[in-house]
Amino acid sequence: MARKDLLKGLMEPPPEQSDTGAARVDTGRPRYSGGAIGAVSQSIAGLKSRSVLEIDPHEVAAGGLQDRLDHDEAGHRALMESIREHGQQVPVLLRPHPDTPGRYQVVYGRRRVLALRDLGLPVKALVRDLDDRELILAQGQENAARRDLSFIEKANFARQMRDHGYDRATICAALHVDKTVISRMLSVVDRLPVDLIEVIGAAPSVGRDRWLAVAEWIEADVFSAEEAIAVVNLTAGSDGSDTRFEALHRALTHVTGGGRTRKTQTAPREPPRALEGGDGTALGKAARRRGATVLHLSDKAAPGFADWLIRTLPEIHQRWKDGDGD
Repeated sequence: MARKDLLKGLMEPPPEQSDTGAARVDTGRPRYSGGAIGAVSQSIAGLKSRSVLEIDPHEVAAGGLQDRLDHDEAGHRALMESIREHGQQVPVLLRPHPDTPGRYQVVYGRRRVLALRDLGLPVKALVRDLDDRELILAQGQENAARRDLSFIEKANFARQMRDHGYDRATICAALHVDKTVISRMLSVVDRLPVDLIEVIGAAPSVGRDRWLAVAEWIEADVFSAEEAIAVVNLTAGSDGSDTRFEALHRALTHVTGGGRTRKTQTAPREPPRALEGGDGTALGKAARRRGATVLHLSDKAAPGFADWLIRTLPEIHQRWKDGDGD
């Protein structure tokens, strides 16, 4: 018998005999879990788990929690150029997709997967069987080892872990920081609406102290979430999330005179008013405060309506002036 056939026979369990003497295939767990054959089997499984595979990037889906708040187009192009010139130097980590056989989820290495997809190249990857907790721990530890995640991105990651039910010790292990640092991170993100964090972005040059100042101002009701987002959106065409943060910080400083938590006594705010179309479609809401009205229109509910309203506003205003002005 050839050597490979001998090894094949050792690794495959012999067919069992039924009561009638016919061969029967055992579909249960492996027969050999101990002894020399078990050791060989475990060694082969270990080698397989450490091997680097080439996988179609279109078969890889996102996994875990959101770690980055921005898509850095310049960084994406630079990474593509580096891989084009030098190849993929470090494999990514994937796990088999828990719901779709034959597909995978990213544990870490999202940017490399996207760059390789756009280059039309396969992904060099290690594949591990990880449950959700192990995935998030691995993702968090990889993030902690990198120095390019901003304070708010790490804090937002900690918030997501907590909201998914992970205890403080697990969050600390994932981010490689102690409980005091985690508490400080959560004290910031718990005061800020997620929508506001996402519209600002990573703000890599902004540390905890200035994020905390903005969080205290928002908590003190200096600006509502809608007003803060409106201020940020006025700088949406500017360069980078640092500029968007600075615009909001500057506006809040102007209103408060720089006081960190000065909360003035004001009249109760009028609750936001729901906006509906002629057919009853929910368009968004309007909020009035301090002599200003903020419209929050849903692009999903009425695609294109906000753009039309902005273009038509001069005409609407003129019609209002031509009328009784009421």
